[in-house]
Amino acid sequence: MRNTLKVDNLVVTYNELVVLHNVSLHVNDGEFVSIIGPNGAGKTTLLKTIAGLLKQKSGTILYNGEDITRYSAHQIVEKFGIVYVPEGAPSFPYLSVRENLEVARNIRRAREKFSEMLEVIYNLFPVLKERSKQLAGTLSGGERQMLAIARGLILSPRVLMLDEPSFGIAPAVVRYLFDVIKKINRELNTTVILVEQDVKKGLELASRGYVLENGCIALHGLSNDLLTSEYIKKAYLGI
Repeated sequence: MRNTLKVDNLVVTYNELVVLHNVSLHVNDGEFVSIIGPNGAGKTTLLKTIAGLLKQKSGTILYNGEDITRYSAHQIVEKFGIVYVPEGAPSFPYLSVRENLEVARNIRRAREKFSEMLEVIYNLFPVLKERSKQLAGTLSGGERQMLAIARGLILSPRVLMLDEPSFGIAPAVVRYLFDVIKKINRELNTTVILVEQDVKKGLELASRGYVLENGCIALHGLSNDLLTSEYIKKAYLGI
């Protein structure tokens, strides 16, 4: 049976303010799905709720048919392999790059495959291998983002959720990061959910996309169809 993440009629509130209104979506095993939309649309709230960092008011989140909302964030990582990498994910600045990755050994999921995943990470991000003994706080912005993704990968994710990985990063580094994210999806067969400010690039990377506006799914479909839709062209691409 394929592992499918299914969000059904999700409602999430902050202090009685409804942030997500009956949001429904699904992501199949091995898929690459982008979630796009304006700032404040609820994209980060959606990822945090799937990760167990926020609790819904109503609705369900199923993974492989099991309701994951009754589990803690730690259990969602450990039991289901659903890993969230937040925007600007902080590192431990006074630990080395290698030590930042070793912190994950507290989680059994990472401990069991640590050496294997470390090799994968160093192949994807050779600069992290070069800087393995360097303090994380001395890395460039792009290198810190690489480390953030690496800290997600060290957990051997089945589903990797990335929140705005290109934010504040130089264009050349962004292109490199996007190439690596594609490899993670295709070569490691890791399901990827990407929230991305660059709508065109986010849809080009993914096979499908969801447009989240004002806490609701406004549009969804194959990425190619969304890229050619008049709505997306006018609202997001300035065409």
